[in-house]
Amino acid sequence: MTPDQGSPEPAGPPSASLDTLLSRCAGGDRTAFQTLYTALSGRLYGLAMRLLREPQLASDAVHDTFLQVWKECGRFDTSRGHAEAWITSLLRYRSLDILRRRGREVPGERTGEEADLSPGPLEALISTREGEALRQCLDQLEAGQRKLVLLSFIDGLSHSELARTLQRPLGTVKSLMRRALLGLRRCLET
Repeated sequence: MTPDQGSPEPAGPPSASLDTLLSRCAGGDRTAFQTLYTALSGRLYGLAMRLLREPQLASDAVHDTFLQVWKECGRFDTSRGHAEAWITSLLRYRSLDILRRRGREVPGERTGEEADLSPGPLEALISTREGEALRQCLDQLEAGQRKLVLLSFIDGLSHSELARTLQRPLGTVKSLMRRALLGLRRCLET
């Protein structure tokens, strides 16, 4: 969610810990890279979905972003910004590259690439114990709240886009989303 939408996003890892993870990655620490991936992949996938609107393309953008993070993490300078901002900008550039490439593709032309059948961030989350707990808590939400959460976090819709899609006032959407997220938090904490 952007700052102009009124309420903060659910808290993720503090930027200082992401900066530390990124500097450990620069030293070749694969465990730090896995932790960084786990912390950011879902959010990045949601952002890529907002830009690309296709799950496969969004997965490709996230994959390409993390490849670039691994290759170039030694160049990241904490004095110039935070790790999350740097990684998010890399995702944006990868997404724009994908959009440009798609604009140059000839319809019906085969590229020789095979579809990546590995699970995406959402499927990977669902297969974990935490993912199962999240699914159970989502099932406990009322249908409208569950729909809001899924449209926002899976499809990457902003509050404004949710309001247009659901034909509800923006303030109502924000209130419903806040209640849904508080309900999820309470459920997950038990």
